[in-house]
Amino acid sequence: MPKIFGSHMVLQRRKPVPVWGWASPGEKVTVQFLGAGPLRQTKTAKADKDGKWLIRLDPTEAGGPYQVVVSGAKNTLTLDDILVGEVWICSGQSNMAFAVNRSVNAEAEKKNAHFPQIRHFKVPLEKSLTPKDDISGGEWQITTPETVGTFSAVGFYFGRELYNRLQVPIGLVTTSWGGTQIESWISREAMNSFDEFKDHVANMPVSLEELNKSRKKKLDEVIIQQQGGFPDAETVKSWSEPSLNDSNWQTMAVPDYFDLKSLAGLDGVVWFRREFTLPAQWENQSMVLNLCSIDDIDRTYVNGVKVGESTQKVPEGRTYLIPPNVLKAGKNVIAIRIEDHGVLGGFSGKAEQLKISRDTYEQPLAGDWKYRVEASVDNKQFTGANVAGTVLYNAMVAPLIPFAMQGVIWYQGESNAQRAYQYRKAFPLMINDWRKQWGANFPFLFVQLASYNAFGGNSEKGSPWAELREAQALALTTVPNTGMAVTTDLGESNDIHPKNKQDVGKRLAYNALKLVYQQPIVPAGPVYQSHQVSGNKVTLTFGETGSGLSTPDKYAYLKGFEVAGSDQKFHWAKAEVQGNKVVVWSEQVSQPVAVRYGWADDNLEANLYNMEGLPAAPFRTDTWKGITEEKRFK
Repeated sequence: MPKIFGSHMVLQRRKPVPVWGWASPGEKVTVQFLGAGPLRQTKTAKADKDGKWLIRLDPTEAGGPYQVVVSGAKNTLTLDDILVGEVWICSGQSNMAFAVNRSVNAEAEKKNAHFPQIRHFKVPLEKSLTPKDDISGGEWQITTPETVGTFSAVGFYFGRELYNRLQVPIGLVTTSWGGTQIESWISREAMNSFDEFKDHVANMPVSLEELNKSRKKKLDEVIIQQQGGFPDAETVKSWSEPSLNDSNWQTMAVPDYFDLKSLAGLDGVVWFRREFTLPAQWENQSMVLNLCSIDDIDRTYVNGVKVGESTQKVPEGRTYLIPPNVLKAGKNVIAIRIEDHGVLGGFSGKAEQLKISRDTYEQPLAGDWKYRVEASVDNKQFTGANVAGTVLYNAMVAPLIPFAMQGVIWYQGESNAQRAYQYRKAFPLMINDWRKQWGANFPFLFVQLASYNAFGGNSEKGSPWAELREAQALALTTVPNTGMAVTTDLGESNDIHPKNKQDVGKRLAYNALKLVYQQPIVPAGPVYQSHQVSGNKVTLTFGETGSGLSTPDKYAYLKGFEVAGSDQKFHWAKAEVQGNKVVVWSEQVSQPVAVRYGWADDNLEANLYNMEGLPAAPFRTDTWKGITEEKRFK
């Protein structure tokens, strides 16, 4: 049987439950659901010519523990401690994979995690360019203080809230991969149905090995075109020398990872060179060369003299002493050979860590450096989770279908922020794709991105994260049976993985309790509906106001609002709650045309709520062109 079936599992209540597996072609298979009295079921099937069989258990109310026994001609599989309740798929990227161990108050949460009726299954990370029949491993785990630490935090806190409210068993199936783009989670069939993805699918190989080979060939061709080929060993010997003419080398801003931008996907060896001018009084003096953190191995030269090498990546960077009689008045040259053994390669630290200094003298070294590739080696970067569409759907979703479940919770989008405008179509495409593959219009609940200073984006410069949040919110109007948890107030400006996953899980659960379980609950915070301009003031009307609009600010100051006139220049605005409306104005805008709220990567200061304590969703009243509109998946 597929690995998603096992002892301690939870089956979906009140729905037919598909049970399937493999046997010899034509072999008779009997499935017994061993409940008490009338709950007992016996179903039979015959394996088809490919050896696959499937039966559907009749709908059952919540309960357990039960037993499932599957018998064939030669063997019997027995699954024990089976519960029937509510099953949810938990998917997305790192904020869904983020474990209870890392969440706020983790030790207290684990200590109190005595929930034998909440079960968790983690799908192993795997990629494929063709749909797989089964996942590579995994097991159902009962929630205890010893096991819960590795569970998806959002999934567990969502499931705990449902359990406390519904008092039925909860099954959570986590299939998530950190840093992944949405395109990796969409089937080939769905990608082929979308004009903007069709060419990608047409050029996509059927194996990861073939894809790796073709992409490395393309990268090597780019390198050869840039620098006329790869050097021989004798040529490389001169690359540390100050007399080398490097005018035909390429230029890259440092610090940065070379395999994310200029040399995307490269594993191998890259040399970096930079000139700096030294005042005469420091000639022949020893100095300290500070380098930021480097991936993976460096060998560093100053004026042709090796001053250090290291294989250790440490946050504070690498520090080398330049001995006396090496430095000269005027022009000096630093040359660094970086050897990348996998994943990220290059300078990974902060700009201020790159410098040369002695006593009170300090010269920054961040900025443009010359670079040249010594070697490109075979690697796995070309077949990563984001290297092609469909690879995670095929390996981590397709094998679960048609496992019976109630719905999906989803936390993803960070990796698509630079293509936020396209996400308006890609996100609904994925939701509808999964529903089509499962053959059910199940509820799909998702987390809107929290505050995070990703790119310093705002209304003035443009904000990829604000545009991604907008694309997420649009799904509520274009895709039925969806719900969104707003988390602007739960973010951390300097951490893309905010630790308060308890409230994220609760807010997803509120959506489920209202949408799926018809409980009388306010599921979300205020949502912008319309506006009216009168003089220099704009009156905004909201839905989902619950018991009324509010703000936690002790002076009742609303923050996060901006207004602009026809010049499209936004100014911070004053705002106040008037009943279930908000009035916004700025003395700098006499004829307002547009209002924005929380329109920034880091929008932590936005503070409009309803009385139930749920934050308003960020919004804008304009449709002016954003900065991601031209970006496309390649």
